[in-house]
Amino acid sequence: MKKRTLVFGDIHGGLRALQQLFERAKITTNDKLIFLGDYVDGWSESAETVQFLIETEEQQECIFIRGNHDLWCGKWINRGIMNPVWLEHGGRGAIESYIKSGHITNDAHKSFFENLENYHLDEEKRLFLHAGFTSIHGVEKEENQADFYFDRSLWDTALAMNTEVKTKPHLYPKRLQHYNEIYIGHTPTINYGIDVPMHKINVWNIDTGAAFMGKLTCLDIETKEFWQSDIVKSLYPNERGRN
Repeated sequence: MKKRTLVFGDIHGGLRALQQLFERAKITTNDKLIFLGDYVDGWSESAETVQFLIETEEQQECIFIRGNHDLWCGKWINRGIMNPVWLEHGGRGAIESYIKSGHITNDAHKSFFENLENYHLDEEKRLFLHAGFTSIHGVEKEENQADFYFDRSLWDTALAMNTEVKTKPHLYPKRLQHYNEIYIGHTPTINYGIDVPMHKINVWNIDTGAAFMGKLTCLDIETKEFWQSDIVKSLYPNERGRN
């Protein structure tokens, strides 16, 4: 069986949606899985989601990117630092999940957050990161690390580009010219009334709003075939997510 590389959008504690995707995409241990971050905050299974990912990595190749919510949760679980912004944007639910599940003292979870990657660049010059970057010289020269977790200007720039430029990479903004493809999450496509991955110039946005009223998505980076869960809210009918 040919090895696939599948990239996943923001999960936000929606373990049921993630398990549904594993079934629908018929994921096997032969597949390489790249996760774009924001594993926690939103639905009620933040700690359980991280545990599922830890166990998945024991069976197959996985790459875990750090999202802004993982940055906040990691500081709490490893150093006891509670960011007030985090608490207002799903952090309280993550804390509750960790206390209820008992994983709050699990060293594997502490290592998981500590070892997340800021970005991943493969041999085909395909870049994977949570949000964006601002350096015209590429991610290696990015001076403000927070851009990896919070920047939306990269996606805004891609959206603003004329579609005629798509076949003329030399006309791309300089920071986009370094990579054949860029895969991001962080900005839900449902903000634009779209519930599937969006492709602009050489940037793919895989966050289809799982934290809110959207679905969780994974995409095959070679074929661009993608799979989606049900609307995550329907899997947690008595919860509000990050709404």
